[in-house]
Amino acid sequence: MLTRLDLKYFKCFERLHLPLAELTLLTGTNASGKSSVLQALVLLHQTMQEHEWSNRLMLNGDSIKLGTVSDVVDKVHGRTTFEIGLLDNDQEILWSFIGERSEMSMAVDSVFFNKKLNEAPNNLRFLLPTSDDNKSLAQRLRNLTYITAERIGPREVYPLEDQQVASVVGPAGEHAISVLHWGRDEPVLNGLVIDGVINKRLHQVEARMKQFFPGCGLDVQPIPNVNAVTVGLRTSEATGFHRPIHVGFGLTQVLPIVIAALSSAKEDILLIENPEVHLHPAGQALMGQFLAEVASAGVQVIIETHSDHVLNGVRRFVKSGRIKPEQLAIHFFRPNANNLDQVVSPQMDATGNIDTWPDGFFDQFDKDMNHFAGWD
Repeated sequence: MLTRLDLKYFKCFERLHLPLAELTLLTGTNASGKSSVLQALVLLHQTMQEHEWSNRLMLNGDSIKLGTVSDVVDKVHGRTTFEIGLLDNDQEILWSFIGERSEMSMAVDSVFFNKKLNEAPNNLRFLLPTSDDNKSLAQRLRNLTYITAERIGPREVYPLEDQQVASVVGPAGEHAISVLHWGRDEPVLNGLVIDGVINKRLHQVEARMKQFFPGCGLDVQPIPNVNAVTVGLRTSEATGFHRPIHVGFGLTQVLPIVIAALSSAKEDILLIENPEVHLHPAGQALMGQFLAEVASAGVQVIIETHSDHVLNGVRRFVKSGRIKPEQLAIHFFRPNANNLDQVVSPQMDATGNIDTWPDGFFDQFDKDMNHFAGWD
């Protein structure tokens, strides 16, 4: 499991040492660095996935497009370099990247593995020294799933792609239906099986969707002689299946997250931006509980959220005793100004209580109520 992410001169961070846990929540004000944390991991994933023997970090690819070196380097301190470091159980890896400000990729300047300078950058594989010690990390970063806040909406027809292409659901959920179709008979992790439901991916996904949308049904049918499938959805067992456009936008936004989670193996890494998008507050709270359950089953989950309902769903799951407080990390980001710490990390106890609530940390409801009561 990744237990820490270090950044130096990457985007808005002069230096960052961020603890990670089985479930990590990133929250805070807009443009404060939350997405940059996810992007650093996605850059590693993207390069490893698309360019196995590359000695350059690819800033633009299928997963993410960040522009040029000038867009990703701290302009005050870094100029032409930045560093990404990971603590993976007892292994520590630190990459230094360098490039001209107009370039769209960056050369690997050095790689330190367990604090020792390793092979020359042109001998790397998956950005790592060729060693059995780091095969597990390389595999997890290559197989990482990243789901952005801009997920595709309802479609009449969904393309059916080869499993080598559609190994994960994709940043916009564009491969989700292919992943579901090809793995429809695969079992899901024991910790995520809903009792009384056949342990096959399609059945378990449908059962999970029913938790979010009571009465939900799911029907995936290949189109003859075409590399495509149709998806039928319903919101009541008393009706037939409908085209996705007729059943509400929220279903198609939740479905890629559920498919990604139930397609994961232990120690896989799942990154999700704004899982609450297009969900009713009750659904947002349920999403928090669901992602905490995914983390408790052995999948490392890192989410960026603006939803206090998602947070409260996690708090309820912690209070239930199904995940321990030490398996959770919460980080509140704020602009690097006014001599305040850029990141504050509130702690949660076993009852779901949080020890500190910095200004701006899910407190807008209280502020509004104080205003209406005339207390501000």
